[in-house]
Amino acid sequence: MSGHSKWHNIQGRKNAQDAKRGKIFQKLAHDLYVAAKAGGAEPDLNASLRLVIEKAKSANMPKDNIQRALDKASGAGGKKFEEVTYEGYGTAGVAVLVETSTDNINRTVSSIRNSFKHFGGALGTAGSVAFQFDRKGYLAIDREAFPELDEDRLLEDALEAGADDVQTQDEVFEIFTQPGDFQNVEGTLTEAGYVFDDSEITMIAQNPMTISDENREKLDKLVDELEENDDVLAVYTTAD
Repeated sequence: MSGHSKWHNIQGRKNAQDAKRGKIFQKLAHDLYVAAKAGGAEPDLNASLRLVIEKAKSANMPKDNIQRALDKASGAGGKKFEEVTYEGYGTAGVAVLVETSTDNINRTVSSIRNSFKHFGGALGTAGSVAFQFDRKGYLAIDREAFPELDEDRLLEDALEAGADDVQTQDEVFEIFTQPGDFQNVEGTLTEAGYVFDDSEITMIAQNPMTISDENREKLDKLVDELEENDDVLAVYTTAD
């Protein structure tokens, strides 16, 4: 893994999003969908889903929103949803991945294409930027919240649970897994008493790019518009 800390990107986005309640719910809806797709929509049988539902309730996410995300994952309600990933380039050549779940591909691709155009980007073809990312399970433990946590013990427990790597940053311990091992690692470490500030299956840029403040502002506006689309599950970029 790169020495780049995903935590800093997460925290930067969270700080900008905290004032936007809908953004928080959008992230939770994504996590609910992913957990339900991976392990089923029954919380009693899916530890990862159970944890996300608890997070959603703590954030006062409406029950209807929670159920809608679960229905989308399970195909309840009679609508057939397809998962489609769109790839393109944003400001300064930053690669952008957009994961969607849609019951109308024509509507979704048109909306995604327009968002890229609004901010000087362009939608690309399948495979045009995906090679710049790795799909990983990601878990983060806030070091300030758990100052007594022993780094060596965490490393031992995480690797024994099936994690690929543990990185120690100034503010956080970051644990990386293969996507297929994520649920087991998360469940095993949770049962062992570890508490995560963030946990998800995500796309991580192999070589994050540094861009100017001006370009960052344009890129953030593109990401914001994409995330406001009801069909969008998650947006990933190669910007540092």
